[in-house]
Amino acid sequence: MDFSSKLLENAVYEMSQLPGIGKRTALRLVLHLLKQPETQTEHLSTAISKLRSTVRYCDNCHNISDMPTCEICANPKRDASLVCVVEDIRDVMAIENTGQFRGLYHVLGGKISPMEGIGPQDLKIMSLVNKVKEGEIKELIFALSSTMEGDTTNFYIYKQIDGMEVRTSTIARGIAVGDELEYADEITLGRSILNRVPFEGSLKSN
Repeated sequence: MDFSSKLLENAVYEMSQLPGIGKRTALRLVLHLLKQPETQTEHLSTAISKLRSTVRYCDNCHNISDMPTCEICANPKRDASLVCVVEDIRDVMAIENTGQFRGLYHVLGGKISPMEGIGPQDLKIMSLVNKVKEGEIKELIFALSSTMEGDTTNFYIYKQIDGMEVRTSTIARGIAVGDELEYADEITLGRSILNRVPFEGSLKSN
């Protein structure tokens, strides 16, 4: 792809580094920005820059937050004894959109994947185990995607808390095996949360 401007070429290159954005799409986006009022581009640039420099994570659940404790964890109407274990922020948003869950979350930051070099030590697993040890959590809901990596992560956490006084469950398999949680429709995901099954039972059925 030939460019008449080095500035344009650099902008297209940086835009194309985003997931799912090829160079042609990146070029359309950059040209679109050039047609907009300069203030709009400045607002976008400022928003991204501020996000990157000041974003933080909730001290309790590791969700993206503006404050030390996120709005979900700080909400006294949420059931702190019920914790839903998810991979990342996108899964929190997907479950929240169902309106069916009133507990708290624990964001692992990924799934165990030896192929990608991701081990248990790279995830927020020990902080979850420590919270269970404190005794305030009565039930953990495993809501990771139903992939091999997701099931491996579920089982690893299950073994880490084995013998502790906490109930474990997993979302019902209205979510197809191999599906990523964030792509499930809200009705199916909501029913999967409500109709969760004991995690031990899911081990027997696999």
